Amino acid sequence: MHGGFGSQEPVIRGHFHIPALPGGGLDVPYIEIHGRETGPRLTVLAGVHGCEYAAMAALREFVSEVNPAELRGIITAVPVVNVPAYMGRTPFVVPVDGKNLNRCFPGDPKGSFSDVLAHHVFERFIRGADYVIDLHSGDLPEAIEPVVIYDESPVGEAARRIAVAYGTQHVIRQPSDARVTTGTTSSAAADAGIPAITAEAGGSGIIDPKAVAIHVMGLRNVAATLGMLPYDVEQTRGQTEHQQGWSWIRSPVGGWWQPTVELGKPVSKGGLLGQVSDLFGDVIHEVRANQAGIPMIITTSPAIAADGLVMVLTQEV
Repeated sequence: MHGGFGSQEPVIRGHFHIPALPGGGLDVPYIEIHGRETGPRLTVLAGVHGCEYAAMAALREFVSEVNPAELRGIITAVPVVNVPAYMGRTPFVVPVDGKNLNRCFPGDPKGSFSDVLAHHVFERFIRGADYVIDLHSGDLPEAIEPVVIYDESPVGEAARRIAVAYGTQHVIRQPSDARVTTGTTSSAAADAGIPAITAEAGGSGIIDPKAVAIHVMGLRNVAATLGMLPYDVEQTRGQTEHQQGWSWIRSPVGGWWQPTVELGKPVSKGGLLGQVSDLFGDVIHEVRANQAGIPMIITTSPAIAADGLVMVLTQEV
């Protein structure tokens, strides 16, 4: 258990300086709030991808409303992890080396820029936490159905508890033997024995007030569930838990992508998900569902490269 003012300032705003990055150092902003009473240590990250603004806005809003006198434990919030991508308005990857930071955890101190950044972020903010929440949105060319993902692991039930509490309509468990996404903050935390979730809402490079509200409500719900803050948990009716992960659908050809389905609306196996046409307007490929599922992510940009991601479906059994 952690927390207690003591001689500690109740709110610390600082920068975590990483001097050992290839090409120079980096300062990562963070806020640490120490409660009056002991309780869990909760780390909340945002901006692991630099253009997912709704998640960043939500964390800023949530932190601003936390009263240390009402807090049990410690909340550490990092509003923008991937500072180079944020400053460069670079979707998905770190512009220095072109790697997806959320495929690099727990990092490598001897690797490239992204690997080293992931290593230091993991050691400073994730390792030692009792719980971790990583806030995301769809990136610039994506729309996302609000969803929370956690990994099957020895701490999976503790992760599931906060995933369900977050309050999105859909909760996805990623099976340990069939991880579609590896090297994420939450999967690396799970491997280290730390219950962690990835929460998604919003997208398309905008600060959607509804998506921000979903994230703020989710953070309040988790803080209340963990006994850290005196919020009332907002229950979600008809919440669906998907136990078999999700499936990432790619187009084998590049061109002009046009989806034919909507977020959150079930599709059947073999159903048409969208079409890819050439730049003259002739259809060159139809994308069909490899299984029954529900679209969680849809690429909204028509510009698609060969092997480009066009959609993510829940695994329906």
